[in-house]
Parts: sequence; C-alpha cells; structure tokens
Amino acid sequence: MHEQVKDYYGKTLQSSDDLQTSACCTDSDLPDYLKPILSKIHDEVMTRYYGCGLIAPDVLEGMKILDLGSGSGRDCYALSALVGEDGFVVGVDMTDEQLAVADAHKEYHAQQFGFKQPNVRFLKGYIEKLDELDLPDASFDIIISNCVINLSPDKEAVLKQAHRLLKPGGEMYFSDVYSNKRVPEHLVSDPLLYGECLSGALYWNDFVNLAKRCGFADPRLVEDRPLTIDNPAIEQRIGHIEFFSATYRLFKIEQLEPACEDYGQAVIYKGSIPHQPNHFVLDKHHFIETGKVFPVCGNTYRMLNDTRFSAHFEFIGNWDNHYGIFEGCGTSLPFDQYVVESSGGGCC
Repeated sequence: MHEQVKDYYGKTLQSSDDLQTSACCTDSDLPDYLKPILSKIHDEVMTRYYGCGLIAPDVLEGMKILDLGSGSGRDCYALSALVGEDGFVVGVDMTDEQLAVADAHKEYHAQQFGFKQPNVRFLKGYIEKLDELDLPDASFDIIISNCVINLSPDKEAVLKQAHRLLKPGGEMYFSDVYSNKRVPEHLVSDPLLYGECLSGALYWNDFVNLAKRCGFADPRLVEDRPLTIDNPAIEQRIGHIEFFSATYRLFKIEQLEPACEDYGQAVIYKGSIPHQPNHFVLDKHHFIETGKVFPVCGNTYRMLNDTRFSAHFEFIGNWDNHYGIFEGCGTSLPFDQYVVESSGGGCC
C-alpha cells in the first residue's frame, strides 16, 4: 500500500486538478488573517497541495510543530510564518517528488516571511515509523496532519508515535476523512479508492477508541462536514457509505479521564489569544465567550489549564467534589449529516 500511495501522489497526480473526487482537497473557509500568509506560498507548492483544510490551531508563536505527511510543504510553510523565528516546523513525507518540491523553496519562504534563515526542514520517512528518524521523545508542542492518516496502513502505529513525540500538555491537531460505518475489505484494497482518501478512512467510532488506546483519553472533534464524491463511477462503488472531513484535537495529558466528569469547575476566557478577541473554540461543543463564566468538565479544565492555553484563561474550582458525568457527554454519531426533507412519517 505504501508503494501504491507513493506512486499515486508522486507520479499519477501532478496537481490537485488530477484528483478524481473532492475528498482529498476540501479547503474550508479560511480566517482572514491566514489569507495573506497563503498568498506568499510559492505557486509550485500550492499546485501540489492535496489536503482537507489548512491545519492552523491557535497560540503558535514559538511552538515546535511536526507535520505528518507534509507533501509539498504548504502547511509547513504557512505554520512557519505563525510560529515565527523562535519556532520551528518539521515535515515528514515518504514521497520523493513531493519532498523535492518542498525542499526547493525553503529560502524563498524565509525571505517572504522576513526571516534570517529557514525555520522549516523536511525529512523522508514513514509516519508509522517515526522512531527511525532522529526525533527525540517529547520534543514537539504540536503535531499536525492534513488528510494523510487515512492513507496509512497502520494507523495505530501513527498515533502511538505521535503520542511518544509530543511534550506533556502537547496536542495532535489534524484533519482527515472518516466514515459512518466500516469500509469493506475489498474496497480498502482498491488502489484508486484508497488514493482518493476514501477506502482507507476509519469508521469514526473505531478512530475514537483507537485514539484512547494510544494514550489520547478524550478525543475532541473541532469541526466536520459531509463530503461529496462528485464522480458517478466511484460513487456507484462506494456511495453507500457516508464520508466526512473532520478535524480532531488529541491532548497528551496523563490525568484525562475516559469520560467527561463534572467537578463543578468553570473557566473565563480573557480574550487574549491572537485573532480571537471575542471567543475561543476548543472544540465543536465548547464555544467560550470572552469574559463569561463557562462551566466545564474536568477534562476540559485540564485541556485549558495544563497546556499552552493556560495563560489565556481564569480557572474556577478544584477537584474536591465530583458530581457525576457532565451533562451532554454523548456517544452517537458526532458529525453533522445532510438534512433530507421528507413529506412525513417518523417521530424523531
């Protein structure tokens, strides 16, 4: 499968126009502050981009970031502008053709962003075998990935390696493709469907349980949207499965619990994160307005208090009293589905 994916992204695809579906190339609406940065990315890097949205979490100044499956380097270069000269970005990819494009433009982007020297480097390797690269344990603040983990034949190894490389309190923040049910094996082995980021997609609940087994106790869904295949021949083969582009964040915090437990705690957002003066979005269910007391579960309290976000919040409460499961902690399909209007029937 590695060789098939390398051939598909290194030789078959020459630009995003060569993709046969929209699954691997689904940029969501970008915040205004990111648009000037992307306008400075080299045209060749942009042309060879096959991701599902720019992966840019908040509070990046001075951070050390690892990009798994960095491709032509678009996200690495965009993040290099956000981490600044005191930060650093490392990209890992297995495809020679993509690495050649990324490597060719390091000096160009350093000049574009006004840096004395590049703050990006690229390594050839497999994202399942990061232990074969010269990357020390607990050496990264943030690990990102953009529509790549679905292409890995060993997703558990990817998450275990990511957990090893993250600093305590660090996070894995990444977008990928997920399905509403398990993909049959005969479709998983199809090179075209796999290369188009469809048949390698994990069933969402398998992913949640896998992340927990790898040390990420409470996976948080940040945003999602349904994917359209936009190719009749491919849709006929795999259209019975729903696919979603989704962004998750996984924190490396040892004390996180398997469920959202209520300790009567709350936070107040100070409005001090750059580009987020009025609110902060931790995940899909935590839209925290500036200056407002916001009740949180114990895990959310730790995600804000034990990470790079701590300086931007006031924290209320302690761990003296436990009140059970925090209200709203559910286990059904987390993604937003299409709304299909009906003439009637059904009660819920």
